[in-house]
Amino acid sequence: MVQRLHLVFGGELVTPEKNVFKNVDELHIVGIFPDYASAHDAWKAEAQRTVDNAHMRYYIAHLHRLRDEEAEASTTEELG
Repeated sequence: MVQRLHLVFGGELVTPEKNVFKNVDELHIVGIFPDYASAHDAWKAEAQRTVDNAHMRYYIAHLHRLRDEEAEASTTEELG
């Protein structure tokens, strides 16, 4: 079975027009989730919680897409 892990994180941006965090040391790591649906639910909850702050942004990172390009297959891929 392939695991498709997703990281949900966010923080305050320097300006709402760019995806540059004001202070990387203060990033809010919501968690790592086993599937996109649960990651999306967590992302949505945090985005709604901070809706009044235009500088706050939350993201979903697809950890399962990270791979070592030098290897024939990454550890996150299902091997045949």
